[in-house]
Amino acid sequence: MSASSESNTSAPELTAQAVPGAYPELPEIQQPQTLAQAVHARRSEYTRPSKIKIKVGSWNVASCKGTEKDVGGWFVGGKGVSQSMADLSIADSNQIPPDTRESVSEQEDRATERSSTIPKNDPGCLPHDEEIGIYALGLQEVIDVNSKTEALRPYTDPTAANKWKKSLEEALPKGYQLVAEQQLIGLLLLIYASKELTPEIKHVSTTSVGTGVLGYMGNKGAVTARIVLGDTTRMVFINSHLSAGADKAALDRRDWDASQIVSRTRFSPINDPITGQQGKGETIGEEDFAFWFGDLNYRLEGIPGEDVRRLLMLHTRNEYDLSQHSKVKIEKDLDEMVSSTHQRQHSQSATTKSSNTNSRTSTESQRPDNQSTHSSPTLSGIPSSDTAFETDPESTLDPTSLQATLASLLPHDELHQRQKARKSFHDGWREGEITFLPTYKYDVGSVGVFDSSEKKRAPSWCDRILYRTRRDKMSYESMIVEEEASRKRDEQLKAEGIDTDAADEDTLFEYNPETDADSDEDEDENIDDRKAEVVNTKAGFEDQVSLDIYTAHQRVLSSDHKPLDAVFSLKYDAVVPHLKAEIYQQVAKELDKAENEGRPTVSVVIDQGDVNTGSTNEAAPLDASISESEVVDFGDVRFSEPKYRTITIANTGRVPASVGFVDRPVAMSQKEGLAPEWLFVRSGNSEESKFQPPSKDLRNLEPGDAITIELLLQVLSVESVRDLNEGRTHLEDILVLRVSGGRDHFISVRGRWLQSSFGRSIDKLIRIPEGGIRKLQSQQLKGKSSSSDDPLASPVMWSAPRELFRLTESIEDLTERTVADWSMTGAEESGAAPPWKDHFDWPFGKESWLLNDQSQRDDLNFEIREALDNDQPFDEHLSPGISALDRLETLAETLLLFLESLEDGIISGEMWESLEAIVAIRAKTAGKKPLSKEDEKGWVLEILSSSPNRSVSFVLIMSTLARIAAEVSSSEPAGTLPSPLRSGSSVPSSPARSIREKNEISPSVRRTKVNHAYAEIFAKSMVRVPQASKSKGKKVQDDRMSRIIKLFLEEDDT
Repeated sequence: MSASSESNTSAPELTAQAVPGAYPELPEIQQPQTLAQAVHARRSEYTRPSKIKIKVGSWNVASCKGTEKDVGGWFVGGKGVSQSMADLSIADSNQIPPDTRESVSEQEDRATERSSTIPKNDPGCLPHDEEIGIYALGLQEVIDVNSKTEALRPYTDPTAANKWKKSLEEALPKGYQLVAEQQLIGLLLLIYASKELTPEIKHVSTTSVGTGVLGYMGNKGAVTARIVLGDTTRMVFINSHLSAGADKAALDRRDWDASQIVSRTRFSPINDPITGQQGKGETIGEEDFAFWFGDLNYRLEGIPGEDVRRLLMLHTRNEYDLSQHSKVKIEKDLDEMVSSTHQRQHSQSATTKSSNTNSRTSTESQRPDNQSTHSSPTLSGIPSSDTAFETDPESTLDPTSLQATLASLLPHDELHQRQKARKSFHDGWREGEITFLPTYKYDVGSVGVFDSSEKKRAPSWCDRILYRTRRDKMSYESMIVEEEASRKRDEQLKAEGIDTDAADEDTLFEYNPETDADSDEDEDENIDDRKAEVVNTKAGFEDQVSLDIYTAHQRVLSSDHKPLDAVFSLKYDAVVPHLKAEIYQQVAKELDKAENEGRPTVSVVIDQGDVNTGSTNEAAPLDASISESEVVDFGDVRFSEPKYRTITIANTGRVPASVGFVDRPVAMSQKEGLAPEWLFVRSGNSEESKFQPPSKDLRNLEPGDAITIELLLQVLSVESVRDLNEGRTHLEDILVLRVSGGRDHFISVRGRWLQSSFGRSIDKLIRIPEGGIRKLQSQQLKGKSSSSDDPLASPVMWSAPRELFRLTESIEDLTERTVADWSMTGAEESGAAPPWKDHFDWPFGKESWLLNDQSQRDDLNFEIREALDNDQPFDEHLSPGISALDRLETLAETLLLFLESLEDGIISGEMWESLEAIVAIRAKTAGKKPLSKEDEKGWVLEILSSSPNRSVSFVLIMSTLARIAAEVSSSEPAGTLPSPLRSGSSVPSSPARSIREKNEISPSVRRTKVNHAYAEIFAKSMVRVPQASKSKGKKVQDDRMSRIIKLFLEEDDT
């Protein structure tokens, strides 16, 4: 039984009602739910069975001259195959009389780049000419890709492609037409189809992916084409040239090249001209049949190249006459390789014998080797043609045959190894049985002389043709799912402590997901490729495919690579366009009649997610006849915390439905629109799209179709926080879902607001008891209603907001720690400047922050706000792994947000009017007798004393800023500056630091700049004044506000 049939019988059948949250089953109706389904159900009326052969060819022409003269002979004519060096079993093939075709000697003697090197009088033994319906040829290195000029050329020169097209079209039978073409530097893909088949090929899309220099240049990569055959069968052809090299890095780069080709290849959408259905861009993996071919550059691993060359040339020398030049060259190479082998063996033997002199004498170790030159012992575990070949008792291979030699080399093939290791080409890709010699690397002009240059490159099967069906890919994906399920079951059993040994008695069979999966994979590899395989296409048709031939053309001499091709037989159903149009019209009329008999109906399924308790509340779809509103409960909601829910809208009616949001009914105090300002939506399943306010755009749903809408509730506005804190508004609203021609759905949205200390006034913040604002979740804080004592007001608990005490204290401590850590860890000595050296506004200026990950900053700020609202230590909410620098910057950001959110600021508008008068007086008397700093400070504090809590808050903030400014302005490392932040003995700065700081600005100048930067930032956060209408007036106002702040930051005159 096949793997697919086993999975079908073993997997339980899931009904719609078995899935949580599934749509209710609809009563059976006469017509299918969608037009496409109805047309497809009658496919037998507009399709006709067809059968064709597809020939896929690949050849690296190595930019050799004259190669285009051979392409027609071997690819179209099926010539140049050496049956003695390829195990071919071709039914009804043309038999070649031994005295008819040109001999190897004659062929090599006349080989030039001015004429074809194909053997004369070769009628071709492979299917050719009109026997083939589609010719797909992939060429590599049609130009010299090693040339920097060509590799970096910003455009593709079509001259090379025109030369190859001309040669192919001269060889192809009359009527064959070019249906797809794509070139990328040296890569060229050409697809031709017969005259009868060309009208059936549609939706042609070609593209290219460069993976060469810098990962994007075109000296390596792929050219790809997608065609649709008969409107039913999607086919993809991939011609690639992967990275070269025999080391591990090159092997990994080949795997990377292949993955990039898959991930970056995109085809144009397929739109049905009859039904008008709009498709989407497709990728590799969505086709029914794929063919991947080219110079993949995978080598033979773990075996000396010299041994491989010697072993293979023991077979290829039999193709030559004794007097031929190539024969002499092979014999010479064999002599040299055997001599080198003996030296290597002698060296290894001498090393072994020197370590065991008691058992062997020196004369034995120097005994000469009298073996024949061409009957050397087995090298690297590979048998030669003259030595014994150990085979399986059931094997029918002759131990001295070429096929036995190839069978011993194939386990070393990197491509096969990478497939088994699931590193590349493992997701369903297959290859026919390799019965031909390695296609690389030969001396140009020779049939079987492997690279005789100084490099003597190892022979390898670099050129390959792989293929994959939709069934192959789905089987692989199913296997992965089964393996993952088995792995989870095993982990669960281990976690539960089940003794597997004790359970063996009750087990009918053992299953190991790793070894059994490998066994299944091996069985798939042994599938007979020549047996027709049934494939269910994406369009819902049944096709059959089989691999008939897979071989190389050994007697093509114009390149150092041998070309190879594969012939496939394909049975498919081809659509007859005019018949499908007739069926489409008939079905459309029937469905139109059915649509007029009903109204559009949708059901809304709401995923409540975790609502406070951590359990998932699954809501069943509400029937259209029920008038109650659907409810979306977001649970507990905090300031700026994102809360998500999803709504699924399904068309459960018999006709298409158009749905969209419309304006909701609002109260007098609410803003008009589709949704409140704290609610956002995102349609579809794309995580890349952003949440936005709802729009009135309509979405069309076919019967049975559904869309998912994600809802985001997030309170970001300080005004909204203030209204929610005071109970003036609530997280309750309605979304109206309009169904065109049907019933509207009223979706209730609600959440439970958790009180926040942000957005309140100082008068209320000083009344929050220990335990934080959350302790008063169900209560409302009351401040004084007037200047007189209000008996209903909550008692005052603090002289200034406790949140302000906690933030300033932590910021002071972390500033000292950060500066000290920076000096002690030697960061300054390594050349990295601390942020306070480059930014005078650190740690309060946004541009000075080193923690630039906004997501991480948002998470830290949220945890800090939670600690404030619950009156809990910051360390309980912040991970120990968070550095002092990151904590300091986020606390500084939270302090600024806290000050900006204060309802009436630290300095109210009424206070500012009096303070502004002081600034104006000083400006007028600047030329006469200026006020001292102490007098100015006294005036400011006297005005603020009218509100003691504000005065304490102001002094607290100014004191903190002054200490931080002194810390970051000092030229001494942490611990040496005598300030209120520290006490005890000082630590001298390092000489290196002293030398470097000679070029820096003086501490006094730095302090002045820091004071100015802090004043500009905190003036806007602490003072509440109406904005000036003119830009000039605004600047004067800002300067005056900053002057008040700077007054308390400047050092006293001494």
